[in-house]
Amino acid sequence: MSAPAAERSVRPLGPQAAVVECADLHDAVALHARLAAADLPGLVDCVAGARTVVVRASTPAALRDVVRTALTAPRGTAGTGEARTVTIDVVYDGEDLEAVGELTGLGAAGVVRAHTGQEWTAAFAGFAPGFFYCAAEDVPDVPRRDTPRTAVPAGAVALAGRFSAVYPRRSPGGWQLIGRTAARMFDLDREDPALLRPGDRVRYRPVRELVEVAPRTAAPAPVRGAHLVVDRPGLQTLVQDGGRAGSAALGVSPSGALDAAAAATANRLVGNPAGAALLENLLGRLELTAHGDHVLAVTGAAAPLAVEGPAPWRPAPGTPFALRDGERLAVGATVSGARAYVAVRGGVAVPPVLGSRSTDTLAGLGPDPLGPGDAVPVGPAPGAAVRPPEPLPEPAGVPVVRVVPGPRDDWFPASAMGSFFAQDWALATSSDRVGARLDGRPLDRARTDELPSEGTVPGCVQVPPSGLPVVLLQDAPTTGGYPVIGVVHPQDLAVLAQLPPGARLRFRRIPAPELVPPVPGGATGRPETDRPATENPQE
Repeated sequence: MSAPAAERSVRPLGPQAAVVECADLHDAVALHARLAAADLPGLVDCVAGARTVVVRASTPAALRDVVRTALTAPRGTAGTGEARTVTIDVVYDGEDLEAVGELTGLGAAGVVRAHTGQEWTAAFAGFAPGFFYCAAEDVPDVPRRDTPRTAVPAGAVALAGRFSAVYPRRSPGGWQLIGRTAARMFDLDREDPALLRPGDRVRYRPVRELVEVAPRTAAPAPVRGAHLVVDRPGLQTLVQDGGRAGSAALGVSPSGALDAAAAATANRLVGNPAGAALLENLLGRLELTAHGDHVLAVTGAAAPLAVEGPAPWRPAPGTPFALRDGERLAVGATVSGARAYVAVRGGVAVPPVLGSRSTDTLAGLGPDPLGPGDAVPVGPAPGAAVRPPEPLPEPAGVPVVRVVPGPRDDWFPASAMGSFFAQDWALATSSDRVGARLDGRPLDRARTDELPSEGTVPGCVQVPPSGLPVVLLQDAPTTGGYPVIGVVHPQDLAVLAQLPPGARLRFRRIPAPELVPPVPGGATGRPETDRPATENPQE
């Protein structure tokens, strides 16, 4: 018999997402499975966490409907329903096996018996595609390493807390390594790239040696027909489009253009659909040579443009222009803003990965960053005509970014909330497409315990132990363990995309969305009295 859902509650996660707090891990995994299978209108992503489910919707109205369904769904048990059983062969020779045996009192052989002697449940995805937190009923609590490794090899089998996981690719990590496997946790050559899905049952099987399966590597097809050649890529030039939303449950970030508005404008100018693939360039100094005749447009950061050829000239930003066969476009160093978008009529026609042509810099999905000599294929011309020039936005002095407080603003004292909204922050030089890291007066926390991992969305403002906020951007992990003090409005993420290092910004509080009225049985939205009353004195 299913238990009622009275133990669930909901907290806002920006204007179009919410955190549904569940009774426990099993309830979270079961609720995720129920929502993912329900085909709810407007549900964009659904991500389970250790005790929560994050839902992201296309509109506030759709979000309310999804939240209402989540709060009234009966409680369930993880690992039931249509879950598969996946067996993973492991050689137990990890660097930390002996240490874990001492920490747990089981000895190395006892750790192996505990790991292989029970069934685990793939609960939720972690920091990379295919990295799954697997839970079991009777496992020791294993602390993370005091000093994380800078590089953990792909296939490492690890323990942390009461979870087990396999590293899908070489990456930093602080988990205790007890073995290794040849299983490919995420393989784009498979029809279903992720080996595990939330709710799957997992068996670890001890073996003496591994059978390595060589990955299939297809040579890139030569570029034929009209294309662009990169003569100079600048600091970073990537292929981006509208992103790959909908796969967050597998650990796949949405990716896509950081300044979605500027990218859509560039595409409209050349007659492409708004989400067509184009080039995202960081801080200018990009040079492209045309092979065949093209129509281009450059938007976003302000930078001087020059066409080099038999008749040199200077096109205006925000205006479609022709680049003839053999001519070169030079995008100079940006004079304001950070990211320029170069659209070509027909769109950049690299092969899609999981439905998108975007480069995910953290997960390594999509095309590699462009380098000198790379050929950029261009698709067939669309049916729409080019558009007239559009006025470029005037740069602001100190831009103001709207933030919805929560869901973990109650982890901070009122003084920290006041400081977050009152002070000017500066963009740190370590910022990238994963996160905008901010410099300023650190924020104190009212709670210092560890937050169980839960889902995130672009715009989440995490506060790590340093007290300096990090605004998660398009390539950020889909789950995280730092408290989120607030969430940037999706339309204002473009402001962060266009801030050069050292630029200042300020946050402004906006109201949280009304999620649902109280539900009979006790499940409610977060009460207004839970919210800090301190407002920005400068507003």
